[in-house]
Amino acid sequence: MKYILICMALFLPYSFTIPVALDPEEPSIDNLKFLESYLDKFFPSYHKASSRSLEEQLKEMQQFFHLTVTGKMDKETMNVMKKPRCGVLDVSENHKSAGVSRWGKNLLTYRINNYTPDMHKSKVNEAIAMAFKVWSDVTPLQFKRTFGPADIEISFAYGAHGDYNPFDGPGGTLAHAYFPGSGIGGDAHFDESEQFSQYNRGVNLFLVAAHEFGHSLGLRHSNVPGALMYPTYSYVDPKNFYLPYDDRRKIQRLYGTKK
Repeated sequence: MKYILICMALFLPYSFTIPVALDPEEPSIDNLKFLESYLDKFFPSYHKASSRSLEEQLKEMQQFFHLTVTGKMDKETMNVMKKPRCGVLDVSENHKSAGVSRWGKNLLTYRINNYTPDMHKSKVNEAIAMAFKVWSDVTPLQFKRTFGPADIEISFAYGAHGDYNPFDGPGGTLAHAYFPGSGIGGDAHFDESEQFSQYNRGVNLFLVAAHEFGHSLGLRHSNVPGALMYPTYSYVDPKNFYLPYDDRRKIQRLYGTKK
């Protein structure tokens, strides 16, 4: 396993002390703590010099998810925050800090370091291969499984697992991945606390893996509902899955079209 940290995918906690307005129906301290934790993780301040208030960050989150921008912690906002999702931070597409990250080659290797007990190993192998195929079908990229060190290392893990991005148990964060680069770059980690499945039970491994491998290839989160790279999880029958236009356009912008 590779442990050299890269920027953008790794989100470190910031300290917030400025209160945010809560909806009268959601006044609990627990909700405020949850809000601070969520914004710490997914909408952090990019520079220590920028002292944005929680209200400003909450407005950014609401705008990203196409919610009513109030700067208040209302039920609509809380419902979105509580949805199962990817653990990579949410960066708006036009943010000045969002640079381009891609692999400088078209043949990438991957290694499955361990397996979830939720599924037969052959079904895990199948779901992972299908998830890579989502991206190789529309680009010149090719993916080859290896049993030695690989560009994309795949692991299932509980809680703290060596990358300073601990998982949070059932629900919440399902997985996270790192943008292309050396060391930990490209790696994808799945929260073993989740119940993974090849069907619509628990969490569908194919759908989560396809999303995470998008990050492994350089894609950031999309704020287009229905896009594969949208941060929150929703089920689509893998048999009927096709890569949405928003994702296809962005991955082809990085790697070109399949010839």
